[in-house]
Amino acid sequence: MLWPTWLGWGCLLVPPGGVVLAWLLWGEAFLSVEAPIQAEILVVEGWVGRDSLREALAEYQRGGYRLLVTAGGDTGADWRTRSWNYAELAAAELARLGLAEEQLVAAPARYHQGSRTQASAQAVREALAARGEVPGSINVWTRGAHARRSRLIFARVFGSETRVGVLAWKPAETAGPWWKSGDRARDFLEETLGYLRARVWL
Repeated sequence: MLWPTWLGWGCLLVPPGGVVLAWLLWGEAFLSVEAPIQAEILVVEGWVGRDSLREALAEYQRGGYRLLVTAGGDTGADWRTRSWNYAELAAAELARLGLAEEQLVAAPARYHQGSRTQASAQAVREALAARGEVPGSINVWTRGAHARRSRLIFARVFGSETRVGVLAWKPAETAGPWWKSGDRARDFLEETLGYLRARVWL
């Protein structure tokens, strides 16, 4: 019976172990890509939360955009409580912060399962198409490690006629390594699996 020596085991295990270690050290930075482009439209993923919206509005005002679209699906409340929609909540908050109505479009997605990001991207495309808009370029405003997946999915949904950039908003408390925060550790695991799924199955 053939069996690897200790050196053989080392040759077998060290390369994949190195890949795993590199991902643990630099994977969050890879997923949290910052790649904005000069764009006509800023798409804000509403689930990112109210805290990010003031900064998203500042990006809109300094970035030379002509339209801001809020994206997102239902908040997921069960039948005993009222369900809200992230796109509509974000649009209402941005209007309260002073964004003019004619520059703001809510694109609520109605979904129950599957890829929420894909459903949001499709809802944004449909909302723009209803206005006769086929944008040549958009930037997607999202949260941290979700950025690479958002850019990938929005680019696939919009197709080659639309260039897609991305901005990864990071809360102030995200300083330091991800493994020191339970929330960031959970996000990192979820986004690792979500990005792999988006690459393989979409």
